[in-house]
Amino acid sequence: MSESTITAHTALVYLMVLVSASDSEMTDSELKRIGEIVSTLPAFSGYDAEKLVTDAETCAEILDADGGLEAVMGLVKEAIPENRCDTAYAVACDVAVVDVHLSQEELRVLEMIRHTLLVDRLTAAAIERGAAARARVL
Repeated sequence: MSESTITAHTALVYLMVLVSASDSEMTDSELKRIGEIVSTLPAFSGYDAEKLVTDAETCAEILDADGGLEAVMGLVKEAIPENRCDTAYAVACDVAVVDVHLSQEELRVLEMIRHTLLVDRLTAAAIERGAAARARVL
């Protein structure tokens, strides 16, 4: 296997930005949640949080280019270890559920992520249910 162009940490950031930007609006609550995930999730252990803004901006630039979505998905697929695809899908879902209502664009992007990372439907359903439960207001 060849060396990845981006790190696994950067790939996770790209996924969160992709989900947040999918409906053409990155909300403050989504951006705040991305920051919380990066600063608290064990998956980001060893990641320099100072790179977050740069990684997010780079992802947005790639997405703005022709074929950007496919390029980001290719980079992510290359960078995420096979045994961590469920973690990658989970961070994407955690950002998607922040605004409570998922748009059709967000649902489609999550589906693309699931297929690209080969997350099986049962695992995906469990991750989605957990993300929704964590985001629910009592």
